[in-house]
Amino acid sequence: MHARRNRRVTRALTVLIYTVMSQMDTKAATSRADAVRDGVLEAALDEAAFEGWNARTLARASAAAGYSDGEVQLYCPDGVLDLIEWWSVQCDDGARETIQASKANRIRDKVTGAVLARLEQMDGYEDAASRARGRLLLPDGLDRGRKLTWATSDMIWRAIGDRSTDYNFYTKRTILSGVFTSTFMVWVDDTDPDKAKTRAFLDKRIENVMQFEKVKGQVTKFTAGLPDVTGLASKLRYGFSRR
Repeated sequence: MHARRNRRVTRALTVLIYTVMSQMDTKAATSRADAVRDGVLEAALDEAAFEGWNARTLARASAAAGYSDGEVQLYCPDGVLDLIEWWSVQCDDGARETIQASKANRIRDKVTGAVLARLEQMDGYEDAASRARGRLLLPDGLDRGRKLTWATSDMIWRAIGDRSTDYNFYTKRTILSGVFTSTFMVWVDDTDPDKAKTRAFLDKRIENVMQFEKVKGQVTKFTAGLPDVTGLASKLRYGFSRR
């Protein structure tokens, strides 16, 4: 009996040790991958501003950052597309903290500030950002570009406290994706340090978001006293329950 118990304890300890070591290996690999992507991205931003996002830019950035082509390929198997995505994710993460710290109360001010905060993450790298946008418009980058824009819009809405889960969830993000994309195109050509043209353009485009909120509020108010059509239809289909 004691021997059986000892074997169970030994097996449990072995599993525990293996799990801990696996987690440590995973964290180490993740940290290494992040370090490689960060280093190569930093070196690539200046290069991409002139050369564009291509294989030559990636090779030069890898050499400048001190990483081998093989290791970079391991962590960026899709080349510069992975690097552009990493940049977008990093910008989203940086903007999120700024947006969440905002003291704005009106939804208009929150959305405006959030879009500007996200664009500010790329300040000084307008040319690299413009060329990244161009790279994502090529056939092999279109789907990724759409996903990255959606992810940015989703981050903004969540960061300002949006908790919608119905059709509003998709509508808000679709509208904001259009607002962000069009504002970005103005931002990359805005040479004013204060980005005055960008801010003016965004103020006009934000009306799209506000109109949606206004219409949604009117519909909600109008339908507040109406019967639950979905519930009624369900009862008509499946029958009313007896009480």
